[in-house]
Amino acid sequence: MMPVPDATSLRRAPVQRRSAERLTRILDACADLLDEVGYDALSTRAVALRAGVPIGSVYRFFGNKRQMADALAQRNLDRYTERAVERLKGVAQGDWRAAMDAVLDEYLAMKRTAPGFSLVDFGNQIPIGAAHTEPNLRVAGRLTDLLAGFLNREPDEALRRTFLVAVETADTLVQLAFRMTPQGDEAIIAETRELLRAYLGRVLD
Repeated sequence: MMPVPDATSLRRAPVQRRSAERLTRILDACADLLDEVGYDALSTRAVALRAGVPIGSVYRFFGNKRQMADALAQRNLDRYTERAVERLKGVAQGDWRAAMDAVLDEYLAMKRTAPGFSLVDFGNQIPIGAAHTEPNLRVAGRLTDLLAGFLNREPDEALRRTFLVAVETADTLVQLAFRMTPQGDEAIIAETRELLRAYLGRVLD
């Protein structure tokens, strides 16, 4: 069974397997509808209809569509982390350039294939609220924790700041690449890799 969002993003966390499966159907329907109609036209009623659940089941977990989009963003981050870990299994310990390519490649793969990801990704396109929930802080935190041991570095504030700058930079340039072409402009993506290598090389070499 796929992971469900952290309980803090839900009105009520699923306890039973059937409830967790229903939540998965709701988020899957939300993702599909985001691609089809966009965020502004998204509604909890349409999500319930697409998921094949009563509208009350949606409101059991979410008070509104913004909370639903935030939960989808959290699930995207969880799935991204799992898939990045799998990619990193094929990378030699300490090879930060290959590690950077692996985590960037997984982001690009989800950008191209994951339903709803182009609008929500990790929450960047949907305002979340409090500063501590800012999406790129979440992503940078995950990557710092994931890569610190791989790089034989302490996950201190300096490393967290370095990865935050890298994530913010990559996010801006990848968004640009996907505005240029639906699958991401390869020339801009290549420039992004070079920029990240130059920046991270100052700290990680």
